[in-house]
Amino acid sequence: MSAPSTRRTNIALAVLVVGFLSFQVALVHPRAQTASGSAAPAAATSAVSNVSAAKDPGPRRGDPGAGKPIDGLSGPELEYFNSALAEFSSPETVSEGLGPRMNLNSCSGCHLQPAVGGSSPAVNPQFAFASQDGGTDAVPSFITANGPVRETRFVKNADGTPDGGVHAIYTISGRSGATGCQMQQPDYDTQLAQHNVIFRIPTPTFGGGLIESIPDQTIIANAASNAPTKNSLGIQGRPNIQVPGRTVTGQTNNNGNDGTVARFGWKAQNKSLLLFAGEAYNVEMGISNELFNTERDETATCQFASVPNDTTNMSAATPFDALSDIEKFAIFMRFLAPPTPSSTTPGGAKSIANGSQLFNSTGCALCHTPTMQTGNAAVAALQNKAVNLYSDLLTHGMGSGLADGVSQGQAGPMEFRTAPLWGLGQRLFFLHDGRASDLIAAIRAHRSTGSEANGVIGNFNNLSENQKQDLLNFLRSL
Repeated sequence: MSAPSTRRTNIALAVLVVGFLSFQVALVHPRAQTASGSAAPAAATSAVSNVSAAKDPGPRRGDPGAGKPIDGLSGPELEYFNSALAEFSSPETVSEGLGPRMNLNSCSGCHLQPAVGGSSPAVNPQFAFASQDGGTDAVPSFITANGPVRETRFVKNADGTPDGGVHAIYTISGRSGATGCQMQQPDYDTQLAQHNVIFRIPTPTFGGGLIESIPDQTIIANAASNAPTKNSLGIQGRPNIQVPGRTVTGQTNNNGNDGTVARFGWKAQNKSLLLFAGEAYNVEMGISNELFNTERDETATCQFASVPNDTTNMSAATPFDALSDIEKFAIFMRFLAPPTPSSTTPGGAKSIANGSQLFNSTGCALCHTPTMQTGNAAVAALQNKAVNLYSDLLTHGMGSGLADGVSQGQAGPMEFRTAPLWGLGQRLFFLHDGRASDLIAAIRAHRSTGSEANGVIGNFNNLSENQKQDLLNFLRSL
């Protein structure tokens, strides 16, 4: 897609803003961890002083420890990363294909905590976006100034058949460049009253290239490890096998032509970063592209750009400018480093170390696998690297309490991908819908009828308050 002069101005401004937001100095080095096969809580004495009740220490303050490129990139790769970062942060306009229905106008607006590429920020940009640039939309009740960024999905269609797809919150009605377009937002009052709306918050994209470079056989072998202990706790989990290019919501995708392990998204519904970028561009900003090349809403009076909106620019002056936006977004995520954990904050080194042991012994590490390994990746900086992601990348049945009624790929209504925990120390909102901002509440929400985590949460509840505090300190150190 050719960029007009206004877009070049946006990108230039974005570079300045991102430079301010993402500037940081790495203070500590990540720790290598291994999963434990033990399910029983450790009997070790807590490393913290006696506490009456364990508390979430809250988001770790100070240096974000995130937003940088991975180590070892070549000069050209680093140039591509920096240029892609600016593109990831640049707001889109109606003339570039924004809308006609969308949730926001930039990638970084949703992925900003604690740095560009992260998750939902403290100030929700969706709140002000409703009236931005002349917009006439109302702010729905579930979008608040200090609440999480959200997308909405409807569980069922009006005829009772499964839906599961994204219903964009806002429209381009009234906005600059959208003369003559009049659209209505979804009728959320009715849908909420019918309990037909479920929410999703942005997943962090840190370390995306490392996750993408983990071989399928590594994921499958890890799934089979510690089988007796997992079975005793009721932990199963399975890869969400998905076909690249066919992320169909609302039904199971049984195409056997590919059969590789998908790994991105709340239900591991996307196979690759490129697919993740293409789908997000389409459903979050309404910008059609070479992966999703049909407008989601084809209202004739609301089309202001050729379709697909985002394409390869054959006449570009440079190779980078020739790339489509979704390729640039994928490059940014692929080269984005994982967050840097702290060895001392919160609670001190001894408490964090003890919490790490308890994380293993209670069984948390059986799903939140501390480390996996990349393979022979095409990018040298991603080859044969330890990936300290704290996830097995499998989908697990999380019970009736977290069930959302939606199926994606082979992941059913109660199934979710084990969320990677790296960067948890500075995250503000937890669980797929952002319902929790307190770690203890998020942990206990894992326990409900039919959840594979019930045994592990039982182990957590049996810890002393001091031990729980050590475990919480460890999680907030990540």
